[in-house]
Amino acid sequence: MSDIKKVVLAYSGGLDTSVIVRWLQDTYNCEVVTFTADLGQGEEVEPARAKAEALGVKEIYIEDLREEFVRDYVFPMFRANTIYEGEYLLGTSIARPLIAKRLVEIANETGADAISHGATGKGNDQVRFELGAYALKPGVHVIAPWREWDLNSREKLLAYCEERNIPVEKKKGKSPYSMDANLLHISYEGMVLEDPWAEAEEDMWRWSVSPEKAPDQPTYIELTYEMGDIVAIDGQAMKAHEVLAHLNKVGGDNGIGRIDIVENRYVGMKSRGCYETPGGTIMLRAHRAIESITLDREVAHLKDSIMPRYAEVVYNGYWWSPEREALQALIDQTQTYVNGTVRLKLYKGNVEVVGRKSLDSLFDEKIATFEEDQGAYDQKDAEGFIKLNALRLRIAAGKGRNLL
Repeated sequence: MSDIKKVVLAYSGGLDTSVIVRWLQDTYNCEVVTFTADLGQGEEVEPARAKAEALGVKEIYIEDLREEFVRDYVFPMFRANTIYEGEYLLGTSIARPLIAKRLVEIANETGADAISHGATGKGNDQVRFELGAYALKPGVHVIAPWREWDLNSREKLLAYCEERNIPVEKKKGKSPYSMDANLLHISYEGMVLEDPWAEAEEDMWRWSVSPEKAPDQPTYIELTYEMGDIVAIDGQAMKAHEVLAHLNKVGGDNGIGRIDIVENRYVGMKSRGCYETPGGTIMLRAHRAIESITLDREVAHLKDSIMPRYAEVVYNGYWWSPEREALQALIDQTQTYVNGTVRLKLYKGNVEVVGRKSLDSLFDEKIATFEEDQGAYDQKDAEGFIKLNALRLRIAAGKGRNLL
């Protein structure tokens, strides 16, 4: 412990990380540097400065990382149509590699001996933060207070604050759930959600109306793609973080993006959580639509076959890994011709694709038509194609191998 002189802490300004600041100071007799990231969580991050100063912190980093987050992490992930276990759009998972990167960079800038985070010893985030940190700075020392201290309840944390005169802000109407928010989603865990049979309370949701209360008239939007990324909405050019913020608003207004799942955590346990991802839900549907007319069949199927592996890599915390880099290179190469526009109809929780067009479209009306194709496709050729593909089946059946 005596070797630790300075620690960079991922700091939110909330109860847990405020306690961690003082605990690090007391336990390691070290200087603490705080790092607070604005990832579009919807709350002011600047108040964290005053809270850190009140705890004696001299070096305080507060950064707006919204554009970098969406441009360099969310968009590359959505090029792969990434979804974990068929439902989860990885909103928490994809934020962790960026935070880990900045923790390491700030440690290098300030000459810190260690980094620290407030993730518990039961969850995935401890793995994600630390795998990222070790990949980027192999010799980094990581301090995870939840794995060291005995302050394992809110009551003990509050008692610790009272003993050491740590100011605690008591907000009226504060959500009882454990929440994590960024521009891609809000997650909810704990309380009634720990019973997988119990329905989530309606007033839990923050970004979306219920589908029952959504407008009775649909909303139409058009998304313009360049190389697999959305660059404009309804013809208006936008930066990456502006795209996602806009889609969150229009999606939430139409009751889009709520899911309630039980997922398999990397650490081994099952966890029930609710997620609100309106913009991401729209993006996934639209991206598959533009790919449907611009990607070669075998390339599209190859992408679909590696997507579950890519999703596991991101979920488990291996963003900064050679396998993710390799997968990403393949995925990004497939996006060269994923250009064009998708028209969507948003209505009471549903995202319906109603149009898609592209100068790079592989859809050929002359061939696909049910009308006279003027010789573009000779239907007689299908007979030989079918017989060749049936050859192994016919041989097996002829040898008495009955499939019934």
